[in-house]
Amino acid sequence: MQDIHKESRLSIMQPYFFPYIGYFHLINSSDKIVFYDDVAFIKNGWINRNRLLLENVPHLFTVPLQKKSSFKLIKDTMVDKSIYSIWKIKFLKTIKTSYSKAPYFKPIYELVESVVNSDFESISDLAINSIISVYDYLGQEIKYTKSSIISPNFVELNRVSRLVEITQSLGYKRLINPIGGRDLYIKKEFKEKGVDLNFVQPVQLTYKQFNGEHVAWLSIIDILMFLDKEEILTRFSTFNIE
Repeated sequence: MQDIHKESRLSIMQPYFFPYIGYFHLINSSDKIVFYDDVAFIKNGWINRNRLLLENVPHLFTVPLQKKSSFKLIKDTMVDKSIYSIWKIKFLKTIKTSYSKAPYFKPIYELVESVVNSDFESISDLAINSIISVYDYLGQEIKYTKSSIISPNFVELNRVSRLVEITQSLGYKRLINPIGGRDLYIKKEFKEKGVDLNFVQPVQLTYKQFNGEHVAWLSIIDILMFLDKEEILTRFSTFNIE
């Protein structure tokens, strides 16, 4: 295998539905992201839920799923279509109620509406579409693939070995992980296998929402509603690497 991306960085992360800005810091800190879709679904995590601003307080939204279980892979976890149409109406109504007076309400409402009306079955496909749609709106290219496509033979490896194999199979020697990975991974273990591991630390950035105190770490939908494209791209590139 050739090291074709010696100085470039790869990120590997489970797909989240309209995630918070830290997810976009991860993408922007790397040259390519692998959506980690063939690992176990995380119950009560952020794969199918996040928060919006409703009357100046955080409001949790959750995409309904069929028989969600930590024994199922993310790519095999299906959206519950029996109630999704009702949920979708309520979700869009919440966005309209919450953000109708936001400066970029119209284009962002249309963006979200397009994503939730898209053709999909799994939460993985819906979540990936939500992330790609943000970059489409910003006019930016995102280089990505799925772990289920490029590394199905690595599934039986332990956590560290699989990340190393994915990284090296794509020709990279540097891996970027979210800051929460510091509790899971030791840099030395990756270094011994030929991969340099770093963590991206999001920088909390305030911006004018409505008239209340700023509420941080909401879904990217919130930021899109209040900031123009140039400012969003600037904030996507504001992070620290450890």
